[in-house]
Amino acid sequence: MNVFIIAAVSVDGFIAEESDQISTSWTSEEDRKFFVERTKQARVMVMGSTTYKTIGRPLPGRLSVVYSKDTAQFAEAQQKYDESQLRVSQEDPTELIKKLEQEGFDEVAICGGASIYSLFMKAGVVNKLYITLEPVIFGKGVKLFQEGISAKLKLIEMKKLNDHTLLLDYDVLGKLE
Repeated sequence: MNVFIIAAVSVDGFIAEESDQISTSWTSEEDRKFFVERTKQARVMVMGSTTYKTIGRPLPGRLSVVYSKDTAQFAEAQQKYDESQLRVSQEDPTELIKKLEQEGFDEVAICGGASIYSLFMKAGVVNKLYITLEPVIFGKGVKLFQEGISAKLKLIEMKKLNDHTLLLDYDVLGKLE
């Protein structure tokens, strides 16, 4: 199973200025296009409730798995969408990945935010990172990972998405020793 993190970060390493920020207007059109294409290929997107609010709905052709302790806030959405489009979960990441694999999925995109990125990295299930480096500086904000994560990475590809934005493709080799 290929499990990857997909994120846009500022040059100073933040995924948002505020923890409740629901705008991605600071990311490039090319990054948004890459996000759509890559998550469509994966067919499964895992995210926290704030990230889901940013997107606003399950995206077509993909299963959205939203991590939330407050399942009541998703009751209306779950009535509107079926299990092939939207699920709310609190499962251990390893168990969720096994379950999705048993359902025939072979890729999962971890789409944020910081607590979800941290949860899946700590579980050791992530094997790839797609990091878009956007030419903005926030000075303060939400880091890519909410807590201390140590991992050794291998740069597979560095690609210019436009004149100012880089896409970094890393393989996760394991924990730092």
